[in-house]
Amino acid sequence: MRNEPAAPVAVTLPASAGASAQARQVVGDAAVAWGLSDDAADDAALVVTELVSNAVDHATGPVGLTVSRTDSGLRIEVADESSAPPQPRPVQVDSARGRGLIIVAALSRSWGTEPTADGKVVWAELDG
Repeated sequence: MRNEPAAPVAVTLPASAGASAQARQVVGDAAVAWGLSDDAADDAALVVTELVSNAVDHATGPVGLTVSRTDSGLRIEVADESSAPPQPRPVQVDSARGRGLIIVAALSRSWGTEPTADGKVVWAELDG
């Protein structure tokens, strides 16, 4: 018998420095509740950190976070009020920044962006 899928978790985070830590907590709690592997939880923590950090750095207004259970793992969605899509940029070897979307792409099965009426959603799906 198959378990029913877990309900998505949705929160609104302030566009501030503490948002990424809050997002990691939300994703970590969901991963534990859904019985995902430690590796999946760790990967999801890195992905959500990058997505939320990008939203805080490049958008205005609050940041929406939705975490959903999928058949094979989880989906992370980060909504912000900027219509500008995320742009991977060349990595500067002497900079600690600029690797976020590379990390997201490496750890996710797939990722992308979708426009919304008041901005966009950047999403990533990870195996669990």
